[in-house]
Amino acid sequence: MQPATDSAELLSERALSKLKWRCRRGLLENDLFIARFFERHESRMTVGQAGAMETLMDLSDNDLLDLLLRRKEPEPEWAGAEVVALLQLMRTDGAQRPAISPSS
Repeated sequence: MQPATDSAELLSERALSKLKWRCRRGLLENDLFIARFFERHESRMTVGQAGAMETLMDLSDNDLLDLLLRRKEPEPEWAGAEVVALLQLMRTDGAQRPAISPSS
């Protein structure tokens, strides 16, 4: 039996790597939102956020894009507080332009 994990615990490097692999999508638009989220938050991503991300990744590409673009809101039957909070972060990060490095 595995010990219970605290949802505020930071995600391990291995778990983060697996999650990033799981987050690859068929629509470029979704990939952009997800990539921008990881650029800003991967170093402090929690186990709870990872679980919320898994929930979002179970959606179809079109349903996920509708949520990210605010065309619809998550349904309470499957979206708990952590999913709603993660979705808000992804919406905010996805709406911002990526940083341009001066060395380019």
